[in-house]
Amino acid sequence: MPFIIKSLKDQQVNASFFFTGNFFRNKTNLDIIKQLKRDGHYLGPHSDKHLLYCDWTKRDSLLVTKDQFRTDLQDNLQLMKQEGIRNRPIQYFIPPYEWWNDSIALWSKEEYCQVVNFTPGTRTNADYTYPQMDDRYVSTESILASLDQFEQSDSFGLNGTMILIHAGTDPRRTDKLYNQLPMLFTKWKKSGYKLVRVDELLKGR
Repeated sequence: MPFIIKSLKDQQVNASFFFTGNFFRNKTNLDIIKQLKRDGHYLGPHSDKHLLYCDWTKRDSLLVTKDQFRTDLQDNLQLMKQEGIRNRPIQYFIPPYEWWNDSIALWSKEEYCQVVNFTPGTRTNADYTYPQMDDRYVSTESILASLDQFEQSDSFGLNGTMILIHAGTDPRRTDKLYNQLPMLFTKWKKSGYKLVRVDELLKGR
């Protein structure tokens, strides 16, 4: 995380971070949270216990009740509140595993939270994988190639794109995607892109 924070500060980029309640609850992370707040980054919820909301193969099959969902999300928000984090008028929310359905989106809205996610096709979210996962592993080299291909094939390039990079990954993955942030920031700025927080990107939408 120190490398990510330094990379953002060096390039004067404000980003968005979505943490679980477990992350906020861990006292060793308090300095990180305070630093991110001081630097002007957006902090949002990612559920309290990182629950899997719906079945991987049958997405419309819920694995949590509405009460379980609400309690878990509110626990996450309460911990954020204790750290002085209150986002208004909209609280953007990335569900755990980046996996949800229309019921979760509706329940989130009832809790004054707007579900957001990475832009499909960018593949940066695959940076959680590691070599021991065999054919599921996606190297950083492959991710960067996919991102370039996405930019070239889309008529808008990366304009309006939400790119998700995990701040913490399995130690068995040695080619951390976040180590490429300085290179990516320089490249994107040179291409004329403006790098903004999620609330700035979605403002008025």
